[in-house]
Amino acid sequence: MTGPTAEAPPSAGRRPPLTAALPTGTALLFLLPAALLFGFFVLYPMVTALTYSLYSWRGTSQESFVGLGNFVQLFTAEPYATQVPRAFAHNLLLFAGSMVVQNSVGLLLAVVLHRRRRFKRLFQVLYTMPYLVSPLVIGYLWSLLLSPLFGPVNALLKTVGLEALALPWLGDPSTALWVVVLVTAWQWVGFPLLLYGAALGGLDASLDEAAELDGATARQRFWHITLPLLTPIIGTVSVLTFIFSMEAFPIPYALGGSTGSPAGATDVMSLLFYRTAFQSGSSNAIGTSSAIAILLFLVIFGLSVAFNRWFRRAERRLS
Repeated sequence: MTGPTAEAPPSAGRRPPLTAALPTGTALLFLLPAALLFGFFVLYPMVTALTYSLYSWRGTSQESFVGLGNFVQLFTAEPYATQVPRAFAHNLLLFAGSMVVQNSVGLLLAVVLHRRRRFKRLFQVLYTMPYLVSPLVIGYLWSLLLSPLFGPVNALLKTVGLEALALPWLGDPSTALWVVVLVTAWQWVGFPLLLYGAALGGLDASLDEAAELDGATARQRFWHITLPLLTPIIGTVSVLTFIFSMEAFPIPYALGGSTGSPAGATDVMSLLFYRTAFQSGSSNAIGTSSAIAILLFLVIFGLSVAFNRWFRRAERRLS
């Protein structure tokens, strides 16, 4: 008879954990290429623009240090005192319209496709295709579709007896900005659709099933279970929509030109920056345009941080 078997040490026969941390030097080596690209293409231009905004310029020659003088000029000297608040207001309206149209439709489509599996992939591809096309191409395409002379949109409205709705969509200041909003939302609806679809696929189905067994209707289950659980992804989509709306350039440029036609109705901050830097002919174009860029960055960064914190607090309250 043999003696009692000796107990094996705890580590015998065990595989090393797959989540073992990499050495610090190795981790930094992997991060170095991304850090170099980020520094060269993001940080360096930002620091350069900040430096340029603090000086007065004569053409491409840097002159005296003016501190915040270029920023003060944006709110006190014409035409910037009129154009800057107007452009900011248009950016905010573009954000609000995109949030209401793009994200509500994207969430609705994501819920419908999540519940109805047939042809799901096909419709996801169809709704996402405009998002994959250049925004400049989308803008020029819609400018042709909405042309009052040969555009098929007005021709179709006249054909079905809705002549009163056959408007000069991009020639009327009261409708031009909303055309920009709807075209932007139409192109980007596939982006929240994919994010919401992925989030819905990761939810615990047992919660919805338990509520259904308790007699909750589909609407009640959506408002009281599904929607609160989607708060993190709603926050992400909202912040990204805000950033995209504040940086909007290709679609407003394609639909309204660099001047934000008609009568500045489609003017946004990126167009104002473009005009100031390349079309104004001002001797201090570099200093003023750099101030516009820094101002836009501060607004985007500050409000994005505020939105993110607000959604994080809402998420903690729900949990």
